[in-house]
Amino acid sequence: MSYKKLAKSFLDSANVSIGDTVKVEKEEVFYEGILLDRSEDADDEYIVLKLDSGYNLGINILNAKIELIKKGEKPKIQYDSLEIEKNSNKMDISIISTGGTVSSIIDYKTGAVHPAFTADDLLRANPELLDLANYEVKALYNILSENMRPEYWIEAANSIANEISNGAEGVVVAHGTDTMHYTSAALSFIIDTPVPIVVTGAQRSSDRPSTDAYLNLFNSVGAAKSDIADVTVCMHEGLDDNYCNLHKGTKVRKMHTSRRDTFRSINSEPIARLKDSKIVKINSNITYNKRNSKELNLMDDLESKTAIIKSFPGIQSEIIDYHIDKGYKGMVIEGTGLGHTPDYMIDSIKRANEENIAVVMTSQCIYGKINMNVYSTGRKLINANVISGGDMIPEVAYVKLCWALGQSDDLKEVEKIMNTNIAGELSEKSSLKHFLN
Repeated sequence: MSYKKLAKSFLDSANVSIGDTVKVEKEEVFYEGILLDRSEDADDEYIVLKLDSGYNLGINILNAKIELIKKGEKPKIQYDSLEIEKNSNKMDISIISTGGTVSSIIDYKTGAVHPAFTADDLLRANPELLDLANYEVKALYNILSENMRPEYWIEAANSIANEISNGAEGVVVAHGTDTMHYTSAALSFIIDTPVPIVVTGAQRSSDRPSTDAYLNLFNSVGAAKSDIADVTVCMHEGLDDNYCNLHKGTKVRKMHTSRRDTFRSINSEPIARLKDSKIVKINSNITYNKRNSKELNLMDDLESKTAIIKSFPGIQSEIIDYHIDKGYKGMVIEGTGLGHTPDYMIDSIKRANEENIAVVMTSQCIYGKINMNVYSTGRKLINANVISGGDMIPEVAYVKLCWALGQSDDLKEVEKIMNTNIAGELSEKSSLKHFLN
């Protein structure tokens, strides 16, 4: 890791480097501490000091002055390697990290960020996991989840498949929470799996007393050892550190920016409830695939030229035309109510259909099922060959359309795929349980 150009120029002007003790003057206030390294995505106008109090302080370098007090060495994080023998009485679980809060490691003696995610790091942070299973832990990415891309879903799916082929009896995917439900949906369509695949994350980092990282990870390993061989999401059930819910990967959504119970099943109910790494309740209303009921299979062709378009008062039809002209192969419309757009957009939607571009309708309402037969605008959309998204949330419909277009470029076949329940994404009835709660 290294500072960017502007910060580096500021430091070079005083001949200071990472690990040096420095004094910084800013608006007639003086700060003294050890200069720390930062991540690659850090703001270029800031430096970070480790103060004598132990706290880290970020300082904007605009109109600041810096003075070298004492030369030092760049902090290094160095641990002795852990030697852990494999226990033949325990199941073999693989953990794959894509980044995110749940897999971050911080050294508070130096303030330096440890970017590597290894088995040693994981087990040092959560030694109780050793009681549950044998582990293979691999870092696939170290990215913020908003930087996830369809091609990364493909790589993740292949990495998971390799782990299963090599004997993993369950897989846990550590992921940032912001786009976790996109990834869980993508894996649900791409992989037929004989073992559980559990996606988990954390809303609050492991350095905070209110962290949810441990409970989510601990219960995710328990879910990975279970008989529920679907792609699922395992996260806090409530604000207390008691239970986690196991959600179907195509029926879950992040519903709050910061609450630990942010993930909820939409138009459905959780598959199961876990405590202390054990399933304490399975929902008899929810169907799931049992362990070893399927052969491992990958269907990893995706079409990334797919978009979500949100309808709103005053939306212009040129938005549809723009995506047509830019060569998009599919569009998901997040319509109002039962699945509507302004009727003046229908000509552009017809044009999309004529140019072999799939258009799928969903609703902004989150809960419930669209029905374009009720009102005249909806019937016009049906006549324009708009495909119903049923009760899929827009994000899942988007992921499924990416996948469907990867399987076929024939619109009739794409429509058939979108209307077929592949991985539990379509419900005959939409549950009101969480909506009413």
